[in-house]
Amino acid sequence: MSNKPIVMVSSYPPRLCGIATFCEEAREFIQKANPDREVLVISHTDGQGEGVFPIIDMAQRDWWRPVAKKIEKLDPYVVHFEHEYGLYEYHDPRGVGDGNDGFLDLLEAIGNIPNVVEPHTVHGRLRDAEADFIYKLTQRSHLVLFKCHYQKWRLDWTFHGREWPTPRNIMVVPHGARSDKRWGVHEIPVLRREFGLDNIGLADHVVGMIGWIQSNKRWDILLSMWEDIHNEIKSRTGQDWDLLAAGAMRDPNHRKDYEEWKSEVHMLEKKGIAHYYEFIPRGDDYYKIMAVCDFIVLPSIDETQSGTLARIIALNKPYITTAPMEGLTAQTLESEGGLLFTTKEMLHRKVVKLATDEELRLELGKNLKRYLDHVVCWEVVARQYNEAYKLARKAARTGQPVVLDLEL
Repeated sequence: MSNKPIVMVSSYPPRLCGIATFCEEAREFIQKANPDREVLVISHTDGQGEGVFPIIDMAQRDWWRPVAKKIEKLDPYVVHFEHEYGLYEYHDPRGVGDGNDGFLDLLEAIGNIPNVVEPHTVHGRLRDAEADFIYKLTQRSHLVLFKCHYQKWRLDWTFHGREWPTPRNIMVVPHGARSDKRWGVHEIPVLRREFGLDNIGLADHVVGMIGWIQSNKRWDILLSMWEDIHNEIKSRTGQDWDLLAAGAMRDPNHRKDYEEWKSEVHMLEKKGIAHYYEFIPRGDDYYKIMAVCDFIVLPSIDETQSGTLARIIALNKPYITTAPMEGLTAQTLESEGGLLFTTKEMLHRKVVKLATDEELRLELGKNLKRYLDHVVCWEVVARQYNEAYKLARKAARTGQPVVLDLEL
């Protein structure tokens, strides 16, 4: 039994997908926490790498059948699913989706094998289809992992309102963040030179908007007021602060916003107060570009959890983000490492406040270091995964469902 592998089911690089990147990083630390086991991945057909089986073909209605057969053949210690609705949605020739029925069929097919499902989108206010899916998911899984505590207590409220029993096999495990990507102040000049940022005239102090350029990220909010913010900071401190907008488009459906926002940055660039840097937000470059910033603005308006925020936390970078906004707000309150805004005027005030108060930036950074080291670093999260695996295995062995305490 000690040699049985841990099998993850997920999208996987080189796919440009947040879940794929998450799985790659989670796999690294699950492997470190389980040196006596292989950690294998069953991925979509575009996944690649050692120990990766790219067999999920969403063009097939019964895509889940070969996945179930592969899982049975691998005879795993546990199966760990990364779930996002779009990853497992089959569309028929009319373009009509199946509501992730194939994913539920897969869980039923491997019901005797210990399994853990980690859904990456669990809204606080569930739509009817989402509530139905979560109910069916918890019935077919040995253990379900939510990212935030609010998701669990909101689910209790939602299910009570529908007169449904509240699932008790839900465990909260936060989005992991790396603890090995922190650069000291003395190392930042090297990073700036590495990306040629000194050559483009980037100021000594930098506000960053970094990551995939998507419509929900709403870069336009800060871009529309940056000139006024820049001038106010300059008048108060005498310091030049630049806005660094860095990233790339991932989804062609967001091309219109991508082009418009990039154009706005270029207009600010001509005034010498902002810069655009195009790069693929993956790997070390993602962390390094963020590291050169004094703080980050993440003005997202639809986010239940965020890989971008995980990187911000990994770097202990003070940040400003939208509220009330699901996991962004929850982690900001729990970490005490960022500021929140809910109107344009508030965003203006908070950016100026953070730029003009170095002590506040240091305090928020220290809070994030504490939160990273003790709550969300991958080493801690991997130990929680291992506890989840044990619970799932016990449920599979005994036939007795996992029963955990409610949140509130």
